Amino acid sequence: MGELVPGGNVPLPAGPLSVRVPGPFDVSALITGEDGRVRGDADFVFFNQPAAPGARLRGDTLTVDPAALRPGATRVTVVVSPADPGTPLGRLPSPTLRITGPAGRTLARFTPPHPREETVLLLVEIYRRGDTWKARALGQGYGDGLAGLARDFGVDVVEDAAPATTPFIPSPRSPLPVPPAPTAPPVPPSVPPRPSVPPGPADADGFAGLVNASRAQVGCPPVALDARLSSAARGHAAAMASAGRLGVEGGDGVSVYQRVVTAGFAYLTVAEHLVSGPRTPAEFITFVQRDEQLRRSLQDPSYTHAGLGHATGNRTGDVFWTALWARPFTPAGLARTAAEVVGLTNRERLAAGLRPLAPDPPLTAAAQAHSADMVGRDFYSHTAPDGGRPWDRAEAAGARRRSIGENIACGQRSAAEVVTGWMNSPGHRANILKPDFTHIGIGLAGGGRAGMYWTQVFGA
Repeated sequence: MGELVPGGNVPLPAGPLSVRVPGPFDVSALITGEDGRVRGDADFVFFNQPAAPGARLRGDTLTVDPAALRPGATRVTVVVSPADPGTPLGRLPSPTLRITGPAGRTLARFTPPHPREETVLLLVEIYRRGDTWKARALGQGYGDGLAGLARDFGVDVVEDAAPATTPFIPSPRSPLPVPPAPTAPPVPPSVPPRPSVPPGPADADGFAGLVNASRAQVGCPPVALDARLSSAARGHAAAMASAGRLGVEGGDGVSVYQRVVTAGFAYLTVAEHLVSGPRTPAEFITFVQRDEQLRRSLQDPSYTHAGLGHATGNRTGDVFWTALWARPFTPAGLARTAAEVVGLTNRERLAAGLRPLAPDPPLTAAAQAHSADMVGRDFYSHTAPDGGRPWDRAEAAGARRRSIGENIACGQRSAAEVVTGWMNSPGHRANILKPDFTHIGIGLAGGGRAGMYWTQVFGA
Protein backbone atom coordinates (compact mmCIF):
# COMPACT_ATOMS: atom_id res chain seq x y z
CA MET A 1 0.00 0.00 0.00
CA GLY A 2 1.29 3.48 -0.86
CA GLU A 3 0.95 6.20 1.77
CA LEU A 4 0.63 9.34 -0.33
CA VAL A 5 1.71 12.89 0.43
CA PRO A 6 0.38 15.95 -1.45
CA GLY A 7 1.64 15.73 -5.02
CA GLY A 8 2.56 12.05 -4.75
CA ASN A 9 1.19 9.55 -7.24
CA VAL A 10 0.75 5.81 -7.63
CA PRO A 11 0.03 3.69 -10.75
CA LEU A 12 -3.34 1.94 -10.84
CA PRO A 13 -4.24 -1.49 -12.20
CA ALA A 14 -6.87 -2.00 -14.89
CA GLY A 15 -10.44 -2.47 -13.74
CA PRO A 16 -12.86 -0.77 -11.33
CA LEU A 17 -11.45 1.08 -8.32
CA SER A 18 -13.11 1.88 -4.99
CA VAL A 19 -12.39 5.24 -3.36
CA ARG A 20 -13.69 5.46 0.21
CA VAL A 21 -13.72 8.44 2.58
CA PRO A 22 -15.40 7.47 5.88
CA GLY A 23 -16.56 10.04 8.37
CA PRO A 24 -18.84 13.09 8.51
CA PHE A 25 -18.22 14.06 4.89
CA ASP A 26 -20.07 14.24 1.59
CA VAL A 27 -18.06 12.65 -1.21
CA SER A 28 -18.42 13.88 -4.78
CA ALA A 29 -16.48 13.68 -8.03
CA LEU A 30 -15.86 15.83 -11.10
CA ILE A 31 -15.19 14.18 -14.45
CA THR A 32 -13.08 16.28 -16.80
CA GLY A 33 -11.11 16.08 -20.04
CA GLU A 34 -7.64 17.29 -20.97
CA ASP A 35 -8.68 20.91 -20.40
CA GLY A 36 -9.55 20.15 -16.77
CA ARG A 37 -13.14 21.36 -17.16
CA VAL A 38 -16.48 19.56 -16.90
CA ARG A 39 -18.50 19.11 -20.08
CA GLY A 40 -21.87 19.57 -18.40
CA ASP A 41 -23.97 18.88 -15.31
CA ALA A 42 -23.72 15.12 -15.88
CA ASP A 43 -19.98 15.30 -15.09
CA PHE A 44 -20.71 16.16 -11.45
CA VAL A 45 -21.36 13.02 -9.33
CA PHE A 46 -22.63 13.57 -5.80
CA PHE A 47 -25.10 12.08 -3.34
CA ASN A 48 -28.17 13.41 -5.13
CA GLN A 49 -26.84 12.55 -8.60
CA PRO A 50 -24.91 9.40 -7.77
CA ALA A 51 -24.13 7.94 -11.18
CA ALA A 52 -22.37 8.83 -14.42
CA PRO A 53 -20.72 6.61 -17.04
CA GLY A 54 -17.83 4.93 -15.26
CA ALA A 55 -18.54 6.42 -11.82
CA ARG A 56 -21.04 5.54 -9.10
CA LEU A 57 -21.37 6.87 -5.56
CA ARG A 58 -22.86 4.78 -2.75
CA GLY A 59 -22.62 6.27 0.70
CA ASP A 60 -18.99 7.11 1.43
CA THR A 61 -17.58 5.02 -1.45
CA LEU A 62 -17.04 6.12 -5.04
CA THR A 63 -16.50 3.36 -7.61
CA VAL A 64 -14.56 4.44 -10.70
CA ASP A 65 -14.08 2.30 -13.80
CA PRO A 66 -11.71 4.34 -16.01
CA ALA A 67 -12.44 2.23 -19.10
CA ALA A 68 -16.16 3.05 -18.83
CA LEU A 69 -15.87 6.83 -18.46
CA ARG A 70 -17.52 9.01 -21.07
CA PRO A 71 -15.55 9.64 -24.29
CA GLY A 72 -12.91 12.30 -23.78
CA ALA A 73 -12.74 11.92 -20.00
CA THR A 74 -9.17 11.73 -18.72
CA ARG A 75 -9.52 12.71 -15.07
CA VAL A 76 -11.77 12.08 -12.06
CA THR A 77 -11.25 14.45 -9.14
CA VAL A 78 -12.56 13.29 -5.76
CA VAL A 79 -13.96 16.06 -3.54
CA VAL A 80 -15.16 16.15 0.07
CA SER A 81 -17.23 18.69 1.95
CA PRO A 82 -18.88 18.57 5.39
CA ALA A 83 -22.00 16.43 5.54
CA ASP A 84 -23.46 19.24 7.64
CA PRO A 85 -23.08 22.34 5.44
CA GLY A 86 -22.94 24.55 8.53
CA THR A 87 -19.83 22.84 9.93
CA PRO A 88 -16.41 24.05 8.69
CA LEU A 89 -13.92 21.34 7.71
CA GLY A 90 -11.56 22.71 10.34
CA ARG A 91 -13.88 21.45 13.08
CA LEU A 92 -13.84 17.91 11.68
CA PRO A 93 -11.10 15.29 11.69
CA SER A 94 -8.90 15.21 8.61
CA PRO A 95 -10.54 13.04 5.95
CA THR A 96 -8.66 9.86 5.08
CA LEU A 97 -9.06 8.45 1.59
CA ARG A 98 -8.35 4.83 0.69
CA ILE A 99 -8.16 3.46 -2.86
CA THR A 100 -8.87 -0.25 -3.34
CA GLY A 101 -8.20 -2.25 -6.52
CA PRO A 102 -10.36 -4.82 -8.32
CA ALA A 103 -9.09 -7.67 -6.13
CA GLY A 104 -9.84 -5.80 -2.91
CA ARG A 105 -6.19 -4.90 -2.30
CA THR A 106 -5.53 -1.44 -0.85
CA LEU A 107 -3.50 0.53 -3.39
CA ALA A 108 -3.09 3.90 -1.71
CA ARG A 109 -4.04 5.90 1.34
CA PHE A 110 -4.00 9.66 1.76
CA THR A 111 -4.65 11.95 4.72
CA PRO A 112 -4.18 15.64 3.84
CA PRO A 113 -2.97 18.28 6.29
CA HIS A 114 -5.78 19.28 8.63
CA PRO A 115 -8.06 21.85 6.95
CA ARG A 116 -8.56 25.29 8.49
CA GLU A 117 -10.98 27.69 6.85
CA GLU A 118 -11.61 25.52 3.78
CA THR A 119 -15.18 24.47 3.02
CA VAL A 120 -14.42 22.12 0.10
CA LEU A 121 -11.35 19.91 -0.25
CA LEU A 122 -9.96 18.17 -3.34
CA LEU A 123 -8.44 14.91 -2.10
CA VAL A 124 -7.17 12.97 -5.10
CA GLU A 125 -7.33 12.86 -8.87
CA ILE A 126 -7.44 9.67 -10.91
CA TYR A 127 -5.90 10.58 -14.26
CA ARG A 128 -4.69 9.02 -17.48
CA ARG A 129 -1.05 9.27 -18.45
CA GLY A 130 -0.46 7.65 -21.82
CA ASP A 131 -2.05 4.22 -21.72
CA THR A 132 -2.06 3.92 -17.93
CA TRP A 133 -4.06 5.43 -15.10
CA LYS A 134 -2.60 6.90 -11.92
CA ALA A 135 -3.78 8.50 -8.69
CA ARG A 136 -2.27 11.75 -7.45
CA ALA A 137 -2.84 13.16 -3.95
CA LEU A 138 -4.00 16.79 -3.91
CA GLY A 139 -5.18 18.19 -0.57
CA GLN A 140 -6.26 21.47 -2.18
CA GLY A 141 -8.99 23.42 -0.38
CA TYR A 142 -11.36 26.26 -1.22
CA GLY A 143 -12.31 28.90 1.29
CA ASP A 144 -15.06 30.10 -1.04
CA GLY A 145 -16.50 26.61 -1.39
CA LEU A 146 -18.50 25.68 -4.44
CA ALA A 147 -17.87 29.03 -6.13
CA GLY A 148 -14.15 28.28 -6.18
CA LEU A 149 -14.86 24.79 -7.43
CA ALA A 150 -17.01 26.24 -10.20
CA ARG A 151 -14.27 28.63 -11.21
CA ASP A 152 -11.63 25.95 -11.57
CA PHE A 153 -13.69 23.16 -13.12
CA GLY A 154 -16.09 25.05 -15.34
CA VAL A 155 -19.28 24.26 -13.42
CA ASP A 156 -21.73 26.84 -14.78
CA VAL A 157 -21.86 30.10 -12.89
CA VAL A 158 -24.73 32.52 -13.41
CA GLU A 159 -23.59 35.65 -15.18
CA ASP A 160 -25.76 38.63 -15.91
CA ALA A 161 -24.82 42.27 -16.27
CA ALA A 162 -22.32 41.61 -13.49
CA PRO A 163 -20.93 38.13 -12.83
CA ALA A 164 -22.67 36.29 -10.01
CA THR A 165 -21.12 33.55 -7.90
CA THR A 166 -23.93 31.05 -7.55
CA PRO A 167 -22.97 27.74 -9.16
CA PHE A 168 -25.39 25.63 -11.12
CA ILE A 169 -25.28 22.24 -9.43
CA PRO A 170 -26.94 19.16 -10.94
CA SER A 171 -30.37 18.34 -9.63
CA PRO A 172 -30.82 16.24 -6.51
CA ARG A 173 -32.29 12.76 -6.54
CA SER A 174 -32.60 11.84 -10.10
CA PRO A 175 -33.81 8.28 -9.69
CA LEU A 176 -32.01 7.02 -12.78
CA PRO A 177 -29.45 8.21 -15.30
CA VAL A 178 -30.97 10.37 -18.02
CA PRO A 179 -29.23 9.33 -21.23
CA PRO A 180 -30.35 10.93 -24.48
CA ALA A 181 -32.48 8.52 -26.48
CA PRO A 182 -34.67 9.00 -29.51
CA THR A 183 -38.16 8.58 -28.10
CA ALA A 184 -41.43 10.11 -29.12
CA PRO A 185 -41.97 13.32 -27.18
CA PRO A 186 -44.39 12.82 -24.33
CA VAL A 187 -47.67 14.69 -24.14
CA PRO A 188 -46.91 18.08 -22.56
CA PRO A 189 -48.44 18.61 -19.14
CA SER A 190 -50.37 21.62 -20.39
CA VAL A 191 -52.78 19.21 -22.11
CA PRO A 192 -55.63 18.52 -19.66
CA PRO A 193 -56.45 14.88 -19.07
CA ARG A 194 -59.39 13.27 -20.75
CA PRO A 195 -62.23 12.17 -18.48
CA SER A 196 -61.44 8.95 -16.67
CA VAL A 197 -62.61 5.90 -18.60
CA PRO A 198 -63.30 2.72 -16.64
CA PRO A 199 -61.45 -0.36 -17.88
CA GLY A 200 -64.64 -2.30 -18.49
CA PRO A 201 -68.09 -2.98 -17.11
CA ALA A 202 -66.64 -4.37 -13.89
CA ASP A 203 -63.43 -4.70 -11.91
CA ALA A 204 -62.88 -8.19 -13.32
CA ASP A 205 -59.80 -9.15 -11.32
CA GLY A 206 -60.85 -7.41 -8.10
CA PHE A 207 -57.83 -5.06 -8.06
CA ALA A 208 -59.76 -1.87 -7.34
CA GLY A 209 -61.72 -3.50 -4.55
CA LEU A 210 -58.54 -4.79 -2.90
CA VAL A 211 -56.83 -1.41 -3.22
CA ASN A 212 -59.72 0.58 -1.85
CA ALA A 213 -60.26 -1.83 1.03
CA SER A 214 -56.65 -1.20 2.05
CA ARG A 215 -57.08 2.56 1.72
CA ALA A 216 -60.27 2.50 3.76
CA GLN A 217 -58.38 0.94 6.66
CA VAL A 218 -56.44 4.19 7.11
CA GLY A 219 -59.31 6.54 6.25
CA CYS A 220 -58.01 7.24 2.75
CA PRO A 221 -60.47 8.01 -0.06
CA PRO A 222 -60.80 5.42 -2.85
CA VAL A 223 -59.01 5.58 -6.19
CA ALA A 224 -60.69 5.10 -9.57
CA LEU A 225 -59.32 2.66 -12.12
CA ASP A 226 -58.23 4.46 -15.28
CA ALA A 227 -57.97 2.74 -18.66
CA ARG A 228 -55.01 4.88 -19.71
CA LEU A 229 -53.01 4.06 -16.59
CA SER A 230 -53.84 0.38 -17.00
CA SER A 231 -52.69 0.50 -20.62
CA ALA A 232 -49.39 2.11 -19.61
CA ALA A 233 -48.97 -0.42 -16.79
CA ARG A 234 -49.56 -3.37 -19.14
CA GLY A 235 -47.08 -1.98 -21.65
CA HIS A 236 -44.40 -1.53 -19.02
CA ALA A 237 -44.99 -4.95 -17.46
CA ALA A 238 -44.61 -6.49 -20.92
CA ALA A 239 -41.35 -4.58 -21.53
CA MET A 240 -39.96 -5.79 -18.19
CA ALA A 241 -41.05 -9.37 -18.88
CA SER A 242 -39.36 -9.26 -22.29
CA ALA A 243 -36.12 -8.02 -20.74
CA GLY A 244 -36.41 -10.41 -17.79
CA ARG A 245 -35.77 -7.68 -15.21
CA LEU A 246 -37.50 -4.99 -13.18
CA GLY A 247 -36.73 -1.36 -13.97
CA VAL A 248 -38.21 2.12 -14.31
CA GLU A 249 -36.90 1.99 -17.87
CA GLY A 250 -37.93 -1.07 -19.87
CA GLY A 251 -35.77 -3.05 -22.23
CA ASP A 252 -37.20 -0.94 -25.07
CA GLY A 253 -35.61 2.21 -23.60
CA VAL A 254 -38.91 3.82 -22.59
CA SER A 255 -39.54 4.77 -18.97
CA VAL A 256 -42.79 4.02 -17.17
CA TYR A 257 -43.44 7.78 -16.84
CA GLN A 258 -43.19 8.25 -20.59
CA ARG A 259 -45.66 5.42 -21.12
CA VAL A 260 -48.18 7.18 -18.86
CA VAL A 261 -48.29 10.38 -20.93
CA THR A 262 -48.07 8.49 -24.22
CA ALA A 263 -51.24 6.66 -23.11
CA GLY A 264 -52.91 10.06 -22.78
CA PHE A 265 -52.79 10.63 -19.00
CA ALA A 266 -51.19 13.99 -18.14
CA TYR A 267 -50.34 13.85 -14.45
CA LEU A 268 -49.53 16.20 -11.61
CA THR A 269 -47.88 13.43 -9.63
CA VAL A 270 -47.36 9.72 -10.21
CA ALA A 271 -45.86 6.72 -8.41
CA GLU A 272 -45.16 3.21 -9.58
CA HIS A 273 -44.83 -0.26 -8.04
CA LEU A 274 -42.62 -2.62 -10.05
CA VAL A 275 -42.74 -6.14 -8.62
CA SER A 276 -42.13 -9.70 -9.76
CA GLY A 277 -43.28 -12.91 -8.13
CA PRO A 278 -46.95 -12.65 -7.11
CA ARG A 279 -49.32 -14.69 -9.29
CA THR A 280 -52.61 -12.89 -8.71
CA PRO A 281 -53.77 -9.33 -7.89
CA ALA A 282 -54.58 -10.49 -4.36
CA GLU A 283 -51.02 -11.78 -3.88
CA PHE A 284 -49.68 -8.53 -5.34
CA ILE A 285 -51.64 -6.37 -2.88
CA THR A 286 -50.60 -8.62 0.02
CA PHE A 287 -46.96 -8.18 -1.00
CA VAL A 288 -47.33 -4.40 -1.24
CA GLN A 289 -49.02 -4.14 2.17
CA ARG A 290 -46.08 -5.93 3.83
CA ASP A 291 -43.55 -3.38 2.54
CA GLU A 292 -43.65 -0.01 4.34
CA GLN A 293 -42.43 2.03 1.37
CA LEU A 294 -44.78 0.38 -1.14
CA ARG A 295 -47.70 0.59 1.28
CA ARG A 296 -47.15 4.35 1.58
CA SER A 297 -48.08 4.88 -2.07
CA LEU A 298 -50.96 2.42 -1.92
CA GLN A 299 -52.50 4.41 0.94
CA ASP A 300 -51.43 7.93 -0.13
CA PRO A 301 -54.47 10.26 -0.27
CA SER A 302 -52.82 12.46 -2.91
CA TYR A 303 -53.40 9.76 -5.55
CA THR A 304 -56.86 9.61 -7.07
CA HIS A 305 -56.43 7.19 -10.01
CA ALA A 306 -54.76 3.81 -10.47
CA GLY A 307 -53.92 1.22 -13.10
CA LEU A 308 -52.50 -2.31 -13.05
CA GLY A 309 -50.76 -4.49 -15.61
CA HIS A 310 -48.86 -7.78 -15.53
CA ALA A 311 -47.02 -10.02 -17.98
CA THR A 312 -45.21 -13.35 -17.80
CA GLY A 313 -41.57 -13.57 -18.81
CA ASN A 314 -40.94 -16.09 -21.59
CA ARG A 315 -37.54 -17.12 -20.30
CA THR A 316 -38.19 -17.29 -16.56
CA GLY A 317 -41.92 -17.75 -16.21
CA ASP A 318 -41.94 -14.98 -13.57
CA VAL A 319 -44.91 -12.64 -13.49
CA PHE A 320 -43.91 -8.96 -13.75
CA TRP A 321 -46.30 -6.39 -12.28
CA THR A 322 -46.66 -2.64 -12.77
CA ALA A 323 -49.09 -0.65 -10.63
CA LEU A 324 -49.51 3.07 -11.21
CA TRP A 325 -50.90 5.66 -8.79
CA ALA A 326 -51.54 9.17 -10.07
CA ARG A 327 -53.33 12.47 -9.75
CA PRO A 328 -54.34 14.09 -13.07
CA PHE A 329 -52.87 17.40 -14.14
CA THR A 330 -55.08 20.47 -13.76
CA PRO A 331 -54.09 24.15 -13.97
CA ALA A 332 -55.33 24.63 -10.41
CA GLY A 333 -53.20 21.70 -9.21
CA LEU A 334 -50.15 23.14 -10.95
CA ALA A 335 -50.68 26.52 -9.30
CA ARG A 336 -51.24 24.91 -5.90
CA THR A 337 -48.06 22.79 -6.10
CA ALA A 338 -45.96 25.75 -7.26
CA ALA A 339 -47.31 27.80 -4.36
CA GLU A 340 -46.33 25.00 -1.97
CA VAL A 341 -42.76 25.08 -3.30
CA VAL A 342 -42.63 28.86 -2.81
CA GLY A 343 -44.01 28.52 0.71
CA LEU A 344 -41.53 25.82 1.72
CA THR A 345 -38.66 27.80 0.18
CA ASN A 346 -39.64 30.91 2.12
CA ARG A 347 -39.94 28.90 5.31
CA GLU A 348 -36.26 27.94 4.91
CA ARG A 349 -35.32 31.57 4.26
CA LEU A 350 -37.24 32.82 7.28
CA ALA A 351 -35.56 30.18 9.45
CA ALA A 352 -32.21 31.56 8.26
CA GLY A 353 -33.22 35.14 9.06
CA LEU A 354 -33.78 36.13 5.43
CA ARG A 355 -36.70 37.95 3.86
CA PRO A 356 -39.15 35.84 1.85
CA LEU A 357 -39.14 35.75 -1.93
CA ALA A 358 -42.05 37.21 -3.85
CA PRO A 359 -43.61 35.18 -6.68
CA ASP A 360 -42.81 36.77 -10.03
CA PRO A 361 -44.88 36.01 -13.18
CA PRO A 362 -42.02 36.32 -15.71
CA LEU A 363 -39.74 34.12 -13.59
CA THR A 364 -42.62 31.65 -13.22
CA ALA A 365 -43.09 31.58 -16.98
CA ALA A 366 -39.36 30.94 -17.49
CA ALA A 367 -39.33 28.17 -14.90
CA GLN A 368 -42.42 26.46 -16.31
CA ALA A 369 -41.08 26.68 -19.86
CA HIS A 370 -37.79 25.06 -18.84
CA SER A 371 -39.45 22.17 -16.99
CA ALA A 372 -41.74 21.51 -19.96
CA ASP A 373 -38.79 21.79 -22.35
CA MET A 374 -36.73 19.24 -20.42
CA VAL A 375 -39.66 16.81 -20.62
CA GLY A 376 -40.49 17.53 -24.26
CA ARG A 377 -36.92 17.36 -25.60
CA ASP A 378 -35.73 14.62 -23.23
CA PHE A 379 -32.78 16.42 -21.63
CA TYR A 380 -31.78 17.40 -18.12
CA SER A 381 -29.52 20.44 -17.85
CA HIS A 382 -29.42 24.15 -17.13
CA THR A 383 -28.38 24.54 -20.77
CA ALA A 384 -31.03 23.70 -23.37
CA PRO A 385 -30.10 21.77 -26.53
CA ASP A 386 -30.20 25.05 -28.48
CA GLY A 387 -27.78 26.67 -26.01
CA GLY A 388 -30.35 28.67 -24.04
CA ARG A 389 -29.26 29.50 -20.47
CA PRO A 390 -31.28 30.57 -17.41
CA TRP A 391 -30.84 34.30 -17.99
CA ASP A 392 -31.80 33.88 -21.65
CA ARG A 393 -35.04 32.18 -20.65
CA ALA A 394 -35.77 34.79 -17.97
CA GLU A 395 -35.23 37.66 -20.41
CA ALA A 396 -37.38 35.97 -23.07
CA ALA A 397 -40.18 35.66 -20.50
CA GLY A 398 -40.00 39.39 -19.78
CA ALA A 399 -37.97 39.37 -16.57
CA ARG A 400 -35.76 42.41 -15.98
CA ARG A 401 -33.61 41.27 -13.08
CA ARG A 402 -29.96 42.15 -12.60
CA SER A 403 -29.09 38.66 -11.34
CA ILE A 404 -30.60 35.24 -12.10
CA GLY A 405 -30.15 31.87 -10.37
CA GLU A 406 -31.67 28.48 -11.14
CA ASN A 407 -32.21 25.15 -9.39
CA ILE A 408 -33.47 22.07 -11.25
CA ALA A 409 -34.50 18.65 -10.04
CA CYS A 410 -36.13 15.52 -11.39
CA GLY A 411 -37.76 12.46 -9.90
CA GLN A 412 -39.34 14.01 -6.81
CA ARG A 413 -43.09 13.52 -6.38
CA SER A 414 -44.09 16.43 -4.14
CA ALA A 415 -43.21 19.99 -3.21
CA ALA A 416 -41.89 18.86 0.18
CA GLU A 417 -39.67 16.21 -1.37
CA VAL A 418 -38.09 18.52 -3.93
CA VAL A 419 -37.40 21.37 -1.47
CA THR A 420 -35.89 18.90 0.99
CA GLY A 421 -33.64 17.59 -1.75
CA TRP A 422 -32.52 21.08 -2.73
CA MET A 423 -31.82 22.02 0.88
CA ASN A 424 -29.69 18.87 1.30
CA SER A 425 -27.50 19.92 -1.63
CA PRO A 426 -24.97 22.69 -0.88
CA GLY A 427 -25.25 24.41 -4.26
CA HIS A 428 -29.04 24.41 -4.33
CA ARG A 429 -29.18 25.47 -0.70
CA ALA A 430 -26.91 28.43 -1.52
CA ASN A 431 -29.38 29.60 -4.16
CA ILE A 432 -32.36 29.26 -1.83
CA LEU A 433 -30.58 31.13 0.97
CA LYS A 434 -28.87 33.80 -1.13
CA PRO A 435 -29.68 37.11 0.61
CA ASP A 436 -29.63 39.14 -2.62
CA PHE A 437 -32.49 37.27 -4.25
CA THR A 438 -35.89 38.95 -3.93
CA HIS A 439 -38.18 37.09 -6.37
CA ILE A 440 -38.89 33.52 -7.44
CA GLY A 441 -40.69 31.49 -10.09
CA ILE A 442 -41.53 27.78 -9.98
CA GLY A 443 -42.15 25.35 -12.83
CA LEU A 444 -42.96 21.63 -12.86
CA ALA A 445 -43.82 19.15 -15.58
CA GLY A 446 -44.44 15.41 -15.64
CA GLY A 447 -43.87 12.78 -18.27
CA GLY A 448 -40.13 12.86 -18.77
CA ARG A 449 -37.73 9.95 -18.56
CA ALA A 450 -37.27 10.54 -14.83
CA GLY A 451 -40.85 11.51 -13.98
CA MET A 452 -41.42 15.03 -12.64
CA TYR A 453 -39.05 17.84 -13.66
CA TRP A 454 -38.82 20.87 -11.38
CA THR A 455 -37.32 24.33 -11.87
CA GLN A 456 -36.76 27.22 -9.47
CA VAL A 457 -35.71 30.54 -11.00
CA PHE A 458 -34.49 33.28 -8.66
CA GLY A 459 -34.09 36.97 -9.41
CA ALA A 460 -32.64 40.04 -7.75
